[in-house]
Amino acid sequence: MSDTLFGPDNLPYGLFSTPDAPGHRRLGVRFGDDVLDLGAAAAAFGSPHTEVLRAPSLNALMAAGRPVWQAVRAEVRAWLTDETHRQTTARHLLPLHQVRLHLPFEVADYVDFYASEHHATNVGRIFRPDGDALTPNWKHLPIGYHGRAGTVVVSGTPIPRPRGQRKPPNEPVPAFGPSQRLDIEAEVGFVVGTPSAMGTPVELAGFREHVFGMTLLNDWSARDIQAWEYVPLGPFLGKSFATTISPWITPLDALDAARVAPPPRDFPLLPYLDDSADGIDPGGYDLRMTVRLNGHTLAEPPFSTMYWTAAQQLAHMTVNGASLRTGDLYASGTVSGAEPAQRGSLLELTWGGREPLELPDGKRAFLEDGDEVTLTAWAPGPDGTRIGLGDVTGRVTPAE
Repeated sequence: MSDTLFGPDNLPYGLFSTPDAPGHRRLGVRFGDDVLDLGAAAAAFGSPHTEVLRAPSLNALMAAGRPVWQAVRAEVRAWLTDETHRQTTARHLLPLHQVRLHLPFEVADYVDFYASEHHATNVGRIFRPDGDALTPNWKHLPIGYHGRAGTVVVSGTPIPRPRGQRKPPNEPVPAFGPSQRLDIEAEVGFVVGTPSAMGTPVELAGFREHVFGMTLLNDWSARDIQAWEYVPLGPFLGKSFATTISPWITPLDALDAARVAPPPRDFPLLPYLDDSADGIDPGGYDLRMTVRLNGHTLAEPPFSTMYWTAAQQLAHMTVNGASLRTGDLYASGTVSGAEPAQRGSLLELTWGGREPLELPDGKRAFLEDGDEVTLTAWAPGPDGTRIGLGDVTGRVTPAE
């Protein structure tokens, strides 16, 4: 299994069903091109965690806390790698192509951040060519907004083109209709397992105690709807129509070899965000992402360049006393690097639509009906291996 992105050092969690029992959703772990039925395997091996592994979503396991996450991961690894378990384990492995994958957890709340300096600078230059690219607060706090949990969907779900108000700068009044500037945002999502009490902020050091794992995420964006509505309260209908995540949640422990220091900060940070102190683990991750449109590579954004880390985002999200719930999802914001080929949105890749991309199937400024977007990513693993994050795919369908 050394040549696979989903070997014994990865073991991401998902939720699946089979054609003979489409209404029975079961927890699984991806291993190569197979899925291990966790509940059945746990029962066969007499695991003390059988009850949470037989649940119809990941929420029960996520709520159980980090000691249980580590114990279950150790069990699963042993079931899959110990020769004495081979025959028993084999009875509970199913070919991946024979199962249907579902949204792996019940989403509680959803928060989207804006953590890439390169992305924020590009957007500022596009929208404010005569002003400062970054707002005065950008390097002092992780900027974010609350999204809509009910429209978080699993990879493969069709994305209907959203409708809404649009007002081009040269028109006196807004019009209503399907978005004409539909875009993607290549992001990384973080899934909360252990909740927190209202009034109790989560410190930087608490990140790994509360966050169960990460997932690739595409936060679809209707740029024309967003441009008209976002002043003064920020994103709303231009974002809330759909957010797609991978069917696989990769445990943080699978990504230890990919941990890196974030980029240097330009200003001293307030204590609750200061990750330069002794004893604070580096909060960055070396993830190599690829964005494809209809099979053609558009960009390869590097997650290691993100100015704000997931630990800082969690600390900021709770510093006012807001509580965490099991199943909370928060996203990094668009991942973009310093080079043009590292930009994680069409808004940047086409510079606001003014420089359309030349693709084998025609020009693109923004997405057309029928377009299919796929995000993939991998990270360095132990001993030269690679850890894959599950793909995220969505196809645009006409407005309903």
